[in-house]
Amino acid sequence: MPPSLPLSARDEKHLLLTLAGIQFTHILDFMIIMPLGPMLMRSFNLTTGQFGLLVSAYTFTAAVSAILAATVIDRFNRRRVVLVSYAAFIVATALCATAPSYILLLTTRGLAGAFGGVLGAMILTFVGDTIPYARRGHATGIVMSAFSISTVLGVPLSLMFVHQIPALGWRAPFLFTAFLGLGFWWLAHAAIPSIPARLADRRISQALAPVKQVLAQRNHWRAYAFMLLLMLGGFTVIPYIALYSTVNLGFPENYLALMYLAGGACTIFTGRYFGRLADKYGKARVFRIVALLSLLPILAITHTPALPWWALLFITTSFFIFVSGRLVPGMAVVTSAGIPALRGTFMSMNSAVQAAGSALASLIAGYIITRNPQGLIEHYNLVGYLACAATLASVWLVERVKPEHGGSV
Repeated sequence: MPPSLPLSARDEKHLLLTLAGIQFTHILDFMIIMPLGPMLMRSFNLTTGQFGLLVSAYTFTAAVSAILAATVIDRFNRRRVVLVSYAAFIVATALCATAPSYILLLTTRGLAGAFGGVLGAMILTFVGDTIPYARRGHATGIVMSAFSISTVLGVPLSLMFVHQIPALGWRAPFLFTAFLGLGFWWLAHAAIPSIPARLADRRISQALAPVKQVLAQRNHWRAYAFMLLLMLGGFTVIPYIALYSTVNLGFPENYLALMYLAGGACTIFTGRYFGRLADKYGKARVFRIVALLSLLPILAITHTPALPWWALLFITTSFFIFVSGRLVPGMAVVTSAGIPALRGTFMSMNSAVQAAGSALASLIAGYIITRNPQGLIEHYNLVGYLACAATLASVWLVERVKPEHGGSV
């Protein structure tokens, strides 16, 4: 039997760990395509623009599915939506491993993203619906630590399978993710509480009503603009770190697992620490500080000349700490901005903005970046300037996103 609301301390812990597990597989499925970039570009003879489209396929379909989900998500039991969407996500991820061509891989990535978009919204919706505002920053830090864990464990293990099982090669990470998903689905079945539909009127003619109500709030628009800037401030740079490091800076390709291991190991601790600071000193205030600190590694990683591998590792680790760290208070700000009765719809729309923003960011960067006749990456520095500009804009906007306390659990 699933736990009932309000959650006991034990059930709350189990729920957050389960949501973090679902987030882990969702994030890993999205992230793994980036360190696989050099291999995929060789296997399918891709341009940087085609690779950017491959990264964006997941997030573009995630954005579309999140928008579609927003029209109905508050009309159904939240537990049922998560379990069905997660099962479909697992199947789609497994199908990525069977793709024999670039076009079919692009298609299966889009399919996985479609279900991942729903999951991304529902995970944070559960945090908003079940965790009191006073502890929501810490809870968001736990769930968002899935990014760190997927970096420190998921990506290095996946890359290890690539090298240890040459018969599978780049396909191994997708099978690994699908296998993990089966285990977390079983945990989710036991740990996720039943939250009934929030909207009583289920007529088809009223499907767009919650979306209209959400979009009628100026504060929601500010939250979405803030989320878009967050994505532009990170995902213009992130998808091309592995490619730039190996091609331009001579970072050994078999050391990429170490790059993600070092960055993820640090952010496991710093992410939760930033969450506690956000609860203690204010979510907007902590966001501003961490976001400003993130400008240094963004500029460093997009401008650095050839360095010893250990020096580059220091820069990339700092990048992971501060760029992912600002997401913890930032997501807490956004999650708390939704009207409680419409939080499912609000977070689905936010998931769409987040996915579309990351897709747009990687596409823009993919067409800014070029390869010269020697095969080196050019114009990555311009991408860094764009990320910094978006970060500074988000620092200005964060104070204007106001929390909605009414109706919180």
